[in-house]
Amino acid sequence: MSTKPKVEILVISLTSPLLIGVYHNDILIDTYESHEKTSEILPSLMENILNRYEIRKLYFARGPGSFMAIKITYIFLKTISITLEVPLLATDGFAFNQNSPIKAVGSLYFCKENGMITTQKVDDPQEKIKIFTLPKVLDKKIFTSETEPLYILPAV
Repeated sequence: MSTKPKVEILVISLTSPLLIGVYHNDILIDTYESHEKTSEILPSLMENILNRYEIRKLYFARGPGSFMAIKITYIFLKTISITLEVPLLATDGFAFNQNSPIKAVGSLYFCKENGMITTQKVDDPQEKIKIFTLPKVLDKKIFTSETEPLYILPAV
C-alpha cells in the first residue's frame, strides 16, 4: 500500500513555460514550471512527481498551440495513463488563459468565439494575450475523454 499522497495532475504545454499542477481534493498543492523544451523536461518533471505522489488522474490542455509540445505531451501522458491505469482527460487551452488569443504562426493567433476556434490576425496582441496559469481549484467539468491533440492549422 502506497503512503504517497493521491493526486491529480494537470499539464499545460501549449507555450513556454511548461506548467504542471498537482491537485489534492481539487486544490492546487504543488507546481512545476520550466522554460526548457517539453521533450527535454517533461520526463524528468514527471519522474519527480511519480516519486512523490500517487497519480489518480491526468489532465492536459490538448491545444491549440505548439504542435510538437502537444504531440509529446499527449504521447507521454497517454503512456502513463495506460501504464498506471489512470484516466486521461483533456480540454482546450483557452480554459487556462482567460480565453485570450494563443500564438499560432507568424502574425496569426488562435481565437475562440462561440465555441469555434479559428486563426486570425490580432491587433496589438501584447494587450490582448494573457499568460497561461494553473487554476487554484481544478474544475473537472471542463474536461472530457476526448484527448487526441487539437491541431488547428492556420489558413494559408
